[in-house]
Amino acid sequence: MEKAVKEARELKGFMPRSIEYAGQINEDFAEGIAGFYKAIWSEREGGLSMKYKHLIVFAIACSTNNIQSAVKILARLHKFGATRTEINDAMMLAAWTGGIQHFTDFSEAVLKEMDRLGY
Repeated sequence: MEKAVKEARELKGFMPRSIEYAGQINEDFAEGIAGFYKAIWSEREGGLSMKYKHLIVFAIACSTNNIQSAVKILARLHKFGATRTEINDAMMLAAWTGGIQHFTDFSEAVLKEMDRLGY
């Protein structure tokens, strides 16, 4: 496994599927995608914290009705100390940008996972 792939795994806490799939195609391709992950998810002085990056990605997943990703991101939000109120705000923004139908679709699974995580 090359350097950027290892660093992306350490940074995210798991091997992103896109890097895994890219590695099955071409090692350089996997390194390129891993570098992209590193650029996005690394914390920089004066930049967004990991909590806020995950809140943004969570809101986008909800607004695009990507329920599976939204539910998975909740565990990361829990790890980074997001509050229930912050998550609720993100869900309301998702309803605003993605529409009430998407809100209706993702809310059941998200609220159930929030309860499971102890929010």
